[in-house]
Amino acid sequence: MGVDPISEPSCAQIPDGYFQMGCAAGRDDERPVHRVWTDAFEMAVYQTRNRDWAGFLEATGHPAPPEWNNPDFNHPDQPVVAVNWVVADQYCRWLSQVSGRRYRLPTEAEWEKAAQGGQEDALYPWGDEPPEAHDEYLRRWSGEISGPLPVGQGTANPFGLYDLCENVHEWCADWYSRDYYAGSPERNPAGPAAGERRASRGGAWRHHIKASRCAARSSIPPDFEYADYGFRVVRDVL
Repeated sequence: MGVDPISEPSCAQIPDGYFQMGCAAGRDDERPVHRVWTDAFEMAVYQTRNRDWAGFLEATGHPAPPEWNNPDFNHPDQPVVAVNWVVADQYCRWLSQVSGRRYRLPTEAEWEKAAQGGQEDALYPWGDEPPEAHDEYLRRWSGEISGPLPVGQGTANPFGLYDLCENVHEWCADWYSRDYYAGSPERNPAGPAAGERRASRGGAWRHHIKASRCAARSSIPPDFEYADYGFRVVRDVL
């Protein structure tokens, strides 16, 4: 795979303000629905791609992830997969160093707010229509596939973000706690101080229903490397 010159990801600005986090009809760990404020931030339009990861590997000498040479996963515009939380965080720190701007993983609150796209209480980035009834979902996901699609093939949400809630699960910055919402702070919640699993969001290519609701939560230990896990970055507003 060729290496592109180091370039910063295209990002969309997510405005500051309140939104309703969680889903009353969801799982227990999505309740209670609560009012949350996030400061403005910028989120990458696309999930981090193999072409982005190649620059990191060349610059740092870091070992390639397990699926790097698998033809089902190594198209330059597919999201990089099988990257664990620790290495995803290292990538953010490296990108911050080479760009001079602060990049990081999104908090769960930032991710959910971005996925909603300003549509209060929307179940999915496109609204409330279930995935199986959504024309674009059927076009993209009706066949049997053995890996994620190249990013950006669908329609962006109202904030201009692609593939949120589908394609690969996305790491978040937070430690995961199923009961966190009961005592979550109102402003810029960042998850518990410690834990055993890191939070993740969104659906993935591996599942029968490949899109998850905006509020749906998931988690795995931070050292796990799964072929349906990737991430996207956020950066602070200048």
